Amino acid sequence: MRRRLFFPTLLAPLAQAQPSRPNIIFILADDMGWGDLSCYGNRGMKTPGIDRLAREGTLFTQFYVGGSVCSPSRTAFTTGHYPARHRVHGHFATAEMNAKRGMPDFLDPRVPTLARQLGKAGYRTAHFGKWHLGHNPGAPMPDAYGFAEHKSVTSNETRWIEAGPGFRAESSRVFVDWSIDFITRNRAEPFYLQLWTLLPHAPLAPTPEQLAPFVKDGPIGGHLGAHQIYNASLRDLDTQIGRLLAKLDELGLAENTIVVFSSDNGPEDIHIRNASHSAYGSPGPFRGRKRSLYEGGIRVPFLVRWPAKVPKGGVNDTTVVTAVDLLPTLLHFAGVAPEQNAALDGENLQDVFAGKPRLRSRPVFWEWRFQIAGYYANKSPMLAIRDAEWKLLMNPDGSRVELYNIPKDPWEMTNMAFHHPSMVKNLRGKLLSWQRTLPPGPVDPGAGQLDYPMPKGNL
Repeated sequence: MRRRLFFPTLLAPLAQAQPSRPNIIFILADDMGWGDLSCYGNRGMKTPGIDRLAREGTLFTQFYVGGSVCSPSRTAFTTGHYPARHRVHGHFATAEMNAKRGMPDFLDPRVPTLARQLGKAGYRTAHFGKWHLGHNPGAPMPDAYGFAEHKSVTSNETRWIEAGPGFRAESSRVFVDWSIDFITRNRAEPFYLQLWTLLPHAPLAPTPEQLAPFVKDGPIGGHLGAHQIYNASLRDLDTQIGRLLAKLDELGLAENTIVVFSSDNGPEDIHIRNASHSAYGSPGPFRGRKRSLYEGGIRVPFLVRWPAKVPKGGVNDTTVVTAVDLLPTLLHFAGVAPEQNAALDGENLQDVFAGKPRLRSRPVFWEWRFQIAGYYANKSPMLAIRDAEWKLLMNPDGSRVELYNIPKDPWEMTNMAFHHPSMVKNLRGKLLSWQRTLPPGPVDPGAGQLDYPMPKGNL
């Protein structure tokens, strides 16, 4: 694969001022499905801004988040730990709901974090956008986790009126404005920027200008279609990310800046009230959506661009990569050793990011203790493990044992448990051993169940 050459331009003075250590930008979309982007096969929507990262970097087809909803997923990215280790099982909500779920009200700020470790090593750090690692009174601000600058929503900050009319529709532009200002002020030193968007999480209410390209033929039956609402929101997000990438070019920073793009979980389900008019996100060819441990709930887009080291136009369909790998890998690229006694769950995949696909050495684990909304085909068991090509799902009591060869059956339609009892035994042992290391907590009565009220007797 050919490596792009870098030629000095009129911006050479800025480029020469770049630090030898790479800048890092981590863009995290909210509820974006594996199949939402045109670079991942979406034929009904063009996303040229984000697709640029695929053309100029590497696209990973087997990337998994650490949880099937927001807060657990963000905990995994932030700490390099499986979220259940910190009793983060679902999204942070009211104090009453958190207590009912056996959860704290916020992520413990004493845990090792990517931002804090980079900040101690001399990086300028900033978080802009959605937080959702605790937002009740008393929850720490993002600076407690290592961010020197922050402007956040779904947090305990009160400087921004998140619920103001029209804010969500314009939020991607606002977050990118903040990000561009931070980058411009800190371009002469290494920086770590988290840009975590609100979109395309429901409720979606795009502006008339955003909707215009998608309603040329007018509403359908007097109503906007879910595809029109969702794609208008997705298009603006894509446009704003493209604007951020263009600014890196303008400042001469693109060559030595790692840009990582992903989503916190799979697409929302139409049965959820605030998404009932707009849940059009695509899990691609996979079974499952948000909350599910089937592929569509936990397998999401993952793009990495770093012209200095990451192959241009690469597609890695070999390596299983997961959220807990991001912290050790980015610390390696920054020349920072992980904190002692951090007990990271992830792997340093620097060689994989640099274009050398391989199998990972550690299995990946998930737990979901609650019911799953929506269609019955998406209602997965409570536990899952991915080890090499095999994925096992099961409930802790031994029910609903499902075994899939993911490369051969990524849509999880053919349960191979009966045909491979030794593999089931091996993976079940690893999965239950892992679960026993987790802090105990309450479980929803309907978690992991697949019962349907079938008609019986005389109606």
